[in-house]
Amino acid sequence: MAGLLVRLRKLGAIVAIALMCFGCGNAFLPELEDNPWEVVHLDTAATLSDVAFTDDPDHGWLVGSRNTLMETRDGGQTWTARALNLSENQSFAFTSVSFAGEEGWVAGQPQVLLHTTDGGDSWERVPLSDKLPGSPLLITALGPAEAELATDVGAIYRTRNSGKNWKGIVLGAVGVVRNMSRNVDGSYAAVSSRGNFYSLWKPGELEWRPYNRESSRRLQNIGFDKNGGLWLLERGGQIQFSLTGEADDWQEPVTPELATSWGFLDAAFRTPNELWVSGGSGTLYSSPDDGLTWFKDADVDNVPSNLYRIVFSNPEQGFILGQDGYLLRYAGSQTIS
Repeated sequence: MAGLLVRLRKLGAIVAIALMCFGCGNAFLPELEDNPWEVVHLDTAATLSDVAFTDDPDHGWLVGSRNTLMETRDGGQTWTARALNLSENQSFAFTSVSFAGEEGWVAGQPQVLLHTTDGGDSWERVPLSDKLPGSPLLITALGPAEAELATDVGAIYRTRNSGKNWKGIVLGAVGVVRNMSRNVDGSYAAVSSRGNFYSLWKPGELEWRPYNRESSRRLQNIGFDKNGGLWLLERGGQIQFSLTGEADDWQEPVTPELATSWGFLDAAFRTPNELWVSGGSGTLYSSPDDGLTWFKDADVDNVPSNLYRIVFSNPEQGFILGQDGYLLRYAGSQTIS
């Protein structure tokens, strides 16, 4: 009899929770009417990490783990693996690629930096000092012979002569980071490796400014919107916004879909108002109005991959990068078959 009462109580609790969820407007999100993403599955087991294009929007490069360097000549519909002669039997995880015109850079770990001046027809390895704090994490091409390199401990360096010399522009490191983003104005934001705090840096400052997280949930990722504001992803499927990018301007956390708890991994704005958020097991959400309303892209639920990174080169060209060679290509009104 006691066992029956316990089971009845459990059943009652489950029913009550279900009723509460169905009473919430965002318990289960409505689905997008038109899915704008197409699945591209590449012949690799690598985890893909970044993508960038030259001045030609059809000509781009994709990087990832396992020495993965791939080239496209058709805007990302097809990709071809490019072999590199790095003169050593070592596997590199390329974490970042960036182009300014035909000049491009690839950064990766452990400690590797590649440079091209001919759109990637040839790549040259740039020597780095053994005293470099941390490993290369994020590279940004700034113009002829000029680039900015950030490491996974928050050291930031700039070169104006194709990597022959580097000048440190941040005196102190921030500690090992989980994720790092760079805004177009040269500002940086980073989340600590354990998700306990985030840090901000602006050009002209000597040190990173660390801030405690805004809630009890660990932080996952941070980035910038089109106007210099910040978004912050937290464990359990939450996102917060700071419209000004200032630490005292964080709004209340938003949980797009209460009935699920997939972790968010990345976010990016396609337009100043249209936001996409990706996560584990093919999770993909969209908001057309800065996070006020949300829709679920159910058509990508069956993609067998965590969706780690979202990159928009422009409003009409974007990619979502995953593991085991999976990526999504923004194709506008086209749908996944």
